[in-house]
Amino acid sequence: MLPQVGKEFLVRIRSSCRPLFEGRYLLPTNILTGGVTLGLADILEQTRETHKEPDAVREWSRTGRMFVLGCAISPLIHYWYTWLDRFYVGKTLTIVGKKIMADQLIGTPVTGMCYFLGMSLIEGHTVSEGWEEYTNKFGEYYKMDWCVWPLAQMINFFFLSPKFRVLYINFVSLGWDTYFSYIKHRVSQFKV
Repeated sequence: MLPQVGKEFLVRIRSSCRPLFEGRYLLPTNILTGGVTLGLADILEQTRETHKEPDAVREWSRTGRMFVLGCAISPLIHYWYTWLDRFYVGKTLTIVGKKIMADQLIGTPVTGMCYFLGMSLIEGHTVSEGWEEYTNKFGEYYKMDWCVWPLAQMINFFFLSPKFRVLYINFVSLGWDTYFSYIKHRVSQFKV
C-alpha cells in the first residue's frame, strides 16, 4: 500500500497530465511523444551499435534527425487513428479486424514510406534515393510488421480510449522504432 502522501502525489500528477490528452492539447502531445519515442529508439539502437563495435561513435545529429522525423510523422498517425475511429465505429471483433486490416494494408506502407523518404530528405538525399531505399527494405520490415502490430493493434482497438491510441502506439513503437533505426542505418548505402 502506498502512504497517503504517495497517493496524493499520484493524484496530482494524473490531474495535471489529463489536459495533455484532451482537446487542443492532444495533437501536440502526440507529436512530442512521437518525436521523443523515435529519438529514444535511436539512442537505444546506437547504444547497441557502440556496444557491438566499441570504435563506433554516437551520432547525436542522427538522433536529432530521428526526433524531427518522429514529430513530422506524428500528425499523420494522429489523424489516421482519428479517421479509423470515425469510419469504423465500435469494438466488435469484426470492426476491430477491419481496423487492423486497414492499418496493416494502408497505414503501415504509408508510414514506412514517410519514414524512409523523410529520413532521406533530412539527411540531404533525394526523394528517388529514399524511394529506392524504401522499396529495397519494404519486404523485410513489412514481414516484421505483421509479427508485431496486429496483436498490438488488437489491444489498442479493443481496450483503449481513442485519446490514448497514439500514446500507446508510441510506447509499443519504442521497440519497433529501435528496429526501424537498425534497418535504416545498418550498412547503408546512404551515409551522412
